[in-house]
Amino acid sequence: MGVKHGRDYGDILRDLTRAVESIPDSYLFFEMEPEEWRELPQESKLEVWEALAEDLFFALGNEPVIHVGSGVVIYDKEAHRINILVGDEDMESVELI
Repeated sequence: MGVKHGRDYGDILRDLTRAVESIPDSYLFFEMEPEEWRELPQESKLEVWEALAEDLFFALGNEPVIHVGSGVVIYDKEAHRINILVGDEDMESVELI
């Protein structure tokens, strides 16, 4: 299903991919071990982050709050954005329109 958006999906996916990179243990979403993650080449990590961003985009249409490792991804339907919270202070936002 996904979330409602007015921006180009490719642009949203690019921004969301960058945002989930800020979650230091985002690999836990795919039940990977820290050692497995460390051994992955950077190109493979980028592919995992993009797959995660894509999964989140579609899942947030049904579940507006999703925990990803130590982060939380929140679909703010009224503000037309996806917020990514990491810890108590760090926040990224991806505009949908």
